[in-house]
Amino acid sequence: MTDFIPKQPPRSFRIVLNLERHESRMDTILLNALKAQKENLDMKNISRGKLKEYFVNGQIEIKGQVARPSSSLAKGVTYVDILFNAPAKAPPKEKKPVKKD
Repeated sequence: MTDFIPKQPPRSFRIVLNLERHESRMDTILLNALKAQKENLDMKNISRGKLKEYFVNGQIEIKGQVARPSSSLAKGVTYVDILFNAPAKAPPKEKKPVKKD
């Protein structure tokens, strides 16, 4: 049996987490994994605040689904994509009504 590897979205950075046990919070695990990787220096030097911003903007996905900092992670291999542009799923900004004279 082979593992399903989701297609990586365009303009994104993928990190593969290989966990030996279930983890209850994604944010800490992801931050540590980003700091340990060597493929992307910007992601290696990411601050906790910038990572939070990616979560708030819906730019972190697990298997194509928007993740939260409190998302739990199962034991085994997990593919996490960090989108460098906001996904189409992000809620639209509210427009103010225009008054006509």
